[in-house]
Amino acid sequence: MSGEGQTQLQSQPLPQSILFCCDQNAVRSPMAEGIMKKFYGHDVYVQSAGIRSDLDIDGFAIAVCAEIGVELDRHRTRSFEEMEKRGDEMSSFDMVVALTPASRAEAEKLTRFDHLDLEFWPVSDPSGAQAGDAREAKLAAYRTARDEIVAYLEARWGLPIASQ
Repeated sequence: MSGEGQTQLQSQPLPQSILFCCDQNAVRSPMAEGIMKKFYGHDVYVQSAGIRSDLDIDGFAIAVCAEIGVELDRHRTRSFEEMEKRGDEMSSFDMVVALTPASRAEAEKLTRFDHLDLEFWPVSDPSGAQAGDAREAKLAAYRTARDEIVAYLEARWGLPIASQ
């Protein structure tokens, strides 16, 4: 964890509901959603969304999460707009965690009148790997993003329940 937004987070009680968001809900926010569920169980209502949802879940995100026992195969991307149409309004979440600068700005705009915690966890964009990069180089970039998410989760809420 480095860069803007990095703070010393104290291990705190889990929220009742949390929304992870990124730009397209295809890489970082679904990884955060899946890892959160795996680490802390289903006592917390966890969802993810993006500013847009014009991509399918990324295959590299699926692969690197499977390495730690997190299944993302069935994830369907959704935008903030689609989320609200289905009845999951941002104001109904106790906490929103933005993983990209653009999703942070959008979440701030959409929740400016709501009482909820909004945090920014800047997670590397692994999809920026070059088209000519070898598969292992791409996987390494996705593992870095996954591991950053794990570090933020553990800093915020402690070790996974199974590890305690």
